[in-house]
Amino acid sequence: MTDDGFGAIASSLDAPLIVVTAAEGREQAGCLVGFHSQSSIEPMRYCVWLSKANYTYQVALRSTHLAIHFLTAADLPLAERFGTLTGDGTDKFAGLRAGPGPGGVPVLADCPHWLVGRRTTLVDEGGDHVCMMTAPVAVHTGGPFRPLRLAQVAHLQPGHGARERPGPPTERAAQ
Repeated sequence: MTDDGFGAIASSLDAPLIVVTAAEGREQAGCLVGFHSQSSIEPMRYCVWLSKANYTYQVALRSTHLAIHFLTAADLPLAERFGTLTGDGTDKFAGLRAGPGPGGVPVLADCPHWLVGRRTTLVDEGGDHVCMMTAPVAVHTGGPFRPLRLAQVAHLQPGHGARERPGPPTERAAQ
């Protein structure tokens, strides 16, 4: 298998984008995420994969809940904010309307499609992203929508570059 083949397949999928927010105590964080999926029907489960390079990952490790905001084309400014700024030194929530959801996690008031999930499982095989499985505890939607897709934000420069992500430390993760 070559990286070129995998990259061609993965980029052809044009994943829908979400913003994941987390909170622990007075600390709150959020980031743009392209790796996510429903992972079970019964019981209901939704997974997100967070980059270990992101501040959001550090906060999510200590949080009990995650808010998953499903973006539409109208939400491009949110994608820009949560995808290009780094929470290491920037308050991404400044000037946004956000209120506490279950577990104290910030819910973005101007994003009508979201779910809050209680963290149930964390899977870390040593790669640069970690899977966090959630059990939905609250869901809101404004009805059917067209998701914001990866191709629509290809012009954005991420807050953390690929070189900042840790490489696989184990032989198993490297395979």
